[in-house]
Amino acid sequence: MIEELSDKQLERYGRHILLDEIGYEGQLTLVKKRVGIIGLGGLGSPVALYLASAGIGELTLVDFDQVELSNLQRQLIHNEQRIGLNKATSAKQSIELLNKDILINTITHRLNDDELAQIIINHDLILDCTDNFASRYQLNQLCYKHNTPLVSGAAIRWEGQISTYDFRKEGLACYQCLFPKKSSSDSINETCSQNGVVAPLLGIIGSIQALEAIKCLLDLPTLNSKLTIIDGLSMQIRQFNLKKDQNCPVCSIQK
Repeated sequence: MIEELSDKQLERYGRHILLDEIGYEGQLTLVKKRVGIIGLGGLGSPVALYLASAGIGELTLVDFDQVELSNLQRQLIHNEQRIGLNKATSAKQSIELLNKDILINTITHRLNDDELAQIIINHDLILDCTDNFASRYQLNQLCYKHNTPLVSGAAIRWEGQISTYDFRKEGLACYQCLFPKKSSSDSINETCSQNGVVAPLLGIIGSIQALEAIKCLLDLPTLNSKLTIIDGLSMQIRQFNLKKDQNCPVCSIQK
């Protein structure tokens, strides 16, 4: 276990250390944290790069998909030379060029519930950078069950959204309170491959996810139980408080 920052780390993370809200002790905390990133596509790309550059001590990258040419419009952690390579493996290569002092784990196969639960249990925070509701529901349920904070992002066309669920705290809404399964429809299951997405929007949402993760790890105020929606076309930003569904099949069940 790291007990103090090295001279190299003091120089690398100096701009963080200058911030009153982070400082030396805050940066030392980040260096000791373990974070899981589920999905290394349009959202996972900025999330992984910013958390690596911020000095999160251990990152676990989870993605079973391969890099395709159509990904490169928005997934900036990959490049043309890595087309056909697993996305988690490709992301690790990019991160190692950025920061060799952190530990990077990769998981390149589709996880079952037990495997995903083990990742959630063994990490301080999970970032949902997936592109489908089945995975989002699964992550929400398991993070709630194991009291692991979850930062969730999504984007399609010109609109993106982000929410943080700090399941260490009681009585707050979860992702399924916001999107009940019974309300699922064709519109809720839309994908970027079907409907498109403007590239920089994913960078914006992913960067906010990384920022939320850092704040959550440092116990700073976050978007906990709030939904923030960004319209990239009009540049309107809306924010809503999330109300806990007392009949939610996930978070109404006592742990």
